[in-house]
Amino acid sequence: MGETIQLKSADGFSFSAYVAGPKDAKHGVVVVQEIFGVNHHIRDMADRFAALGYAVVAPALFDRAEKGVELGYTQDDIAKGREYRMKLNDAEVMKDVEAAADYLSGKKLGIVGYCFGGTVAWWGATRTHKFAAASCWYGGGIPGTKDERPNCPVQMHFGEKDASIPMTDVDSVRAAQPNAEIYVYMGAQHGFGCDERGSFSKPDYELAQKRTVEFFGKHLG
Repeated sequence: MGETIQLKSADGFSFSAYVAGPKDAKHGVVVVQEIFGVNHHIRDMADRFAALGYAVVAPALFDRAEKGVELGYTQDDIAKGREYRMKLNDAEVMKDVEAAADYLSGKKLGIVGYCFGGTVAWWGATRTHKFAAASCWYGGGIPGTKDERPNCPVQMHFGEKDASIPMTDVDSVRAAQPNAEIYVYMGAQHGFGCDERGSFSKPDYELAQKRTVEFFGKHLG
C-alpha cells in the first residue's frame, strides 16, 4: 500500500500524487490515470508495479480542474470525466507528469498510462526526455498526435472492438510509428485492462501486463 503526497510543478502548482514501492529502488514508473482520476483502479495498478520492485508515482492530473477527483465507471462518471479532461491544458498536464518524474529523479524511469493516460504516456515519450520506456494502453489521443517523434522506446495496446479507437486509427499510428511495438487484442473493448469495468478482459489484461512488465524489464533493467 502506498500513500498520497503533495508535489509541485515547474509553474508552482501544487497537486497530489499517489506513491508506492521501495524508495531506494533503482527504477521507477509513473502511472497515468484514466479520465476517472487517481481512483481505486489506478492506485491498484500503481501497487502492482510497486510489488515488482519499482518506485511508483501516480500524479493526480485532474487537480488542475478540481482537487480529489475519484470517479467510478457509470455513464454519469464518464460524462464527468470528459468534462474534467476538457478543462485541462495539455502543456500543464506535461508539467505535472515531469514533476512526478522529478520526484523519482536518479532512477531510470518508465511511464504507463490508461485511456486518457495512454495518450499522456505517448506524450511522455515525445514531449519530454524523462523516460526510458513508455507503455500506452488504449490512448484515444494517440492517432491525433501520431506524427510526434518519440525519445524512447514505445509500446501500445489497443482493443480490436474499442468503439472510440477504430482499427483505421490504429493502422495510421502503425504506419506513422513503424518502430513502436503495437499490439491489438482481438475482441477486446476500450478499458479491457480495468477489472472494475464491464469491458474488462482478464486474458487480454494479463497478456498486455506481461508485455508491459517485460518491456520495462528490457529498457529499465
